[in-house]
Amino acid sequence: MNHTTAIIIITVIISLIAWQNRTLMGRLIFDPISITRFKQYDRFVTHGFIHADGMHLLFNMFTLYFFGRVIEQFYISRFGSLGFVGFYVLAIVAAIIPTYLKNKNNSRYLGLGASGAVSAVLFSFILFAPWETLYFFGILPTPAIIFAVLYTAYSIYADRRGTGNVNHSAHLYGAAFGVIATILIEPKLAMHFVSALLSPRF
Repeated sequence: MNHTTAIIIITVIISLIAWQNRTLMGRLIFDPISITRFKQYDRFVTHGFIHADGMHLLFNMFTLYFFGRVIEQFYISRFGSLGFVGFYVLAIVAAIIPTYLKNKNNSRYLGLGASGAVSAVLFSFILFAPWETLYFFGILPTPAIIFAVLYTAYSIYADRRGTGNVNHSAHLYGAAFGVIATILIEPKLAMHFVSALLSPRF
């Protein structure tokens, strides 16, 4: 079994159990006050393995399944069998740190979900294949680079408005982590990306 599939199975199982066990959900969720006051640093990671509802879980795991396997092979080739797992966990943490810094004394803030890490995987994939066709909303074929621009623009807009319950900043910082980490590991990818970008496939 590849590690992408293993992460999906673990995330689904933990999410399903947490939906039935509110105590467990409360212990795993990202709660800045619990980190600040009680040093529960594990929440930086555990929140990425629980989700708000079925659609939240399905969307993240569906995206991870299709793009994670490609990025997994890249990270395994560089760091060995657990390379992708390390990348994924670090992405969960990196994506949420700005949220913690903004809300570390906010007793009303709670967060959960793998969206930051999934964004890291997706944007890392885009470095390899910017013109690969993605399906916007699951149905509309869109070149990966166009999707990335729309995704980033909307996330910035929504984050500035501060409406809804979605942590758009985690999406942005997760995406940034995916791009930066992957280029630092393989600097030649930057030129590959530019070259591929200048040779569109329609």
